[in-house]
Formats: sequence, structure tokens, C-alpha cells
Amino acid sequence: MAQLGIESVLVAGRGPAACAVVSACSRLGIKAVAVYSEAERSARHVRLADDAVLLGPAPAAESYLAVDRIVEAARRSGVGAVIPVPSALAGNARLAAAVAEVGLTWVGPDAEVLERLGGDGVEPASERGFLAWVTADGLRFTTPVSRDRAAGIARVSWTPASWVPDDPSVLPPAARRLADVGWRGLVTVGIAPDGELAEIAAGFSLDMAVLERAHGVNAAELALRSATGGDGADRVPSHAPRAAVVAQLRSTLPPGTDGRITGRLPGTGPLPSQPADVELAAVSGYEPGDRLDGWYDALLATVSSGAADTATAARAVSDVLTTSPRTGVPDDEAEVCAVLSRLADANAASRS
Repeated sequence: MAQLGIESVLVAGRGPAACAVVSACSRLGIKAVAVYSEAERSARHVRLADDAVLLGPAPAAESYLAVDRIVEAARRSGVGAVIPVPSALAGNARLAAAVAEVGLTWVGPDAEVLERLGGDGVEPASERGFLAWVTADGLRFTTPVSRDRAAGIARVSWTPASWVPDDPSVLPPAARRLADVGWRGLVTVGIAPDGELAEIAAGFSLDMAVLERAHGVNAAELALRSATGGDGADRVPSHAPRAAVVAQLRSTLPPGTDGRITGRLPGTGPLPSQPADVELAAVSGYEPGDRLDGWYDALLATVSSGAADTATAARAVSDVLTTSPRTGVPDDEAEVCAVLSRLADANAASRS
């Protein structure tokens, strides 16, 4: 029996983030229905789900990003809710409105709120920002984040060493108005150099694991609690805030080039042992033998860690990446680990 008043959801997305949401739904006792394109009939997120629905041809615009097809898939599957995974869908006001119009629960901010705040759905890549769970009572689990970027995408994100939990000065004044304008659920925000809000994104951004590891919460559960109309913040298990780091491992195959995964990616096998006070998590979108299709984002896996300090968390993430078997496709592990090394060294030096 579902714990949150939702018995079944359509998980609109693919890759590691969709795999994480499907797994979370399973733990919560909620039936997860995946969606897929003709190029990904046997993708890992499809295999993990309880059921799956074909959206359409390989191009994302005709499948994973096609509003009408997603809504029709939700109706055909008989689910009670739609949970959009990537910011491109979670921030799509037209999709939010269409889901509500057919009587299904939209797991995210209402369409009118998305329209007012942009509604295009972007993955924040500003060098600094914050993450939070927005409830009627304000922002919960607020977590400042710093980012290292490559080609406009954050490849490593972390809590700044200077972070003081519950310090209101880390937030721009406009951030506190998110709850007032009706935003509910997860939010990832970029902060511009002048201190104003830059990008505002719903859904499961690539940074969201920083919030999860920092507070010991599950992002999918938070999103679903907001969607059912009762946040139940007092019933969300969490721990005292701590440092957190997340890294994204990507294929470096030329755009449009297919590949084949031959090694076990982080998240599909045991993780290296760590001290008891270090939390490690990894999610992969692929297993050995899976095809990497050139139509889509080349994200292979995400690895995150929570620890007493940023240096320890960065070293734990690096341990996972450097001890994993080769993927079978070229990837950016060396570049990501170089960032993690600098982060660990810089934070270690600041403590000495």
C-alpha cells in the first residue's frame, strides 16, 4: 500500500535520474510506470519499473519531451499521477496544465506558478545557487551549492565549506518569496553574480543529490508529499545538516555517436567501504551490455556523498569513480576526479 496517498505514478524521464525515482517509488510502495522511446525499449529505467509505455520515435522531441504523448501515456497506463524528472519537463507549464486537465496529479509546482516564474525548464549551471523543498510554511532543507561547470553543465556540485546551516544570509531575498507565490515541491536555483535569482528549476536537477546527502532525505518522497497536499514535514526522516558532494560521470563520445557499456558503472554494484560517518550513493542509467544511444544526454551515472566536511565527501566520491571498472566508452572520469581532488585539497587546507 502506498504510504503517501498515491498508488501509481508515470515517471516521465530517462537515464540515472529516472532510475533513482523509480527505485524510490518502489521503496515507498508506489507502482512506477516508465516511459521510453523506440530506441530505448530495454533501457535500465524501463527494466526497473513495474510497467512501461512507449512514447514514440527516438528523437526526444517526439518522445521524452512530447507533451501530448506523455499525457496520453499516463491515461493509457491508468496511473494516478505524473512525476516529471528532468527540469525540461518539470518546468513545462503546458505539460503541468495538460496533466491536471485530464484529472491526474501533477508532482510539481502548478502550471500558473511555472508560467509566472519562466516555465521553460532549465538545468541551473550558475557557479553558485541553492536547493530546497518548498512547503506552505516556507523553505525546508535549504542547501547552498557551488558548481564546477564544463560546457555549461555542472559536473561537480558541493556544499560550500563556509556553509552555516539555517543562516538566512545565504539566500537572496527573492528566494523567500517562492512559497508566497505558490511554489510547492523541489526547487533548484542559480544565483547570478549580482546576487539575484538566475535559473529557477523544478524536478530532479543534477544537483538534487547534494540536498539528499546533506540532510539524509529522499527527493522523490519530498516531491510526492507536496503533490498530495500535505507536506507532513514533521514526518520526514532527516539528520543534522552536513557537507555533501555530487559528481556526474558522462560519456565523451562525439554527439550523435552510439556506444556499448561493458563495465559496471557506479550504482550497479557494491560501493567501496567507507567510515561509518560517510554516506555514499550512486545511480547509473546503464548496466553492462546496454546500448548508449547518441540521441540522448550522455550522462552515465551520478555519485554523491555526505560527510563531516567537504574534503572527506569529495574523496569518497573520487574513490567510487577511480575503483569502478572501465565503462567501455570514453568518459570524463579523469576531468571529474581532477575537480574532486582540487576540492578535497582546498578544503583540507582551509582546516589546517
